[in-house]
Amino acid sequence: MSMRMRQSLAEYEVAFERETMLERQRRQALRKRAADRSRARRIARAEQRGNVAFGVLVICITFTVVTVTVAMFETLAWLMG
Repeated sequence: MSMRMRQSLAEYEVAFERETMLERQRRQALRKRAADRSRARRIARAEQRGNVAFGVLVICITFTVVTVTVAMFETLAWLMG
């Protein structure tokens, strides 16, 4: 093997190792980005469910207050009546 051929092979090996390392880093970055997006979607869904649950709670409390108030005044009118 000539010196030039050995040098060329060594350059190819170094370039291959560099590309392999860069590809590994790209895959890791893609995995991290996918995990971050998944986490963000999960948080958004949990927040949305919390908002819906809070809305239902407010409606139930309002309905309860109205019902108790009406019942109280109906009872008061019956007792006074």
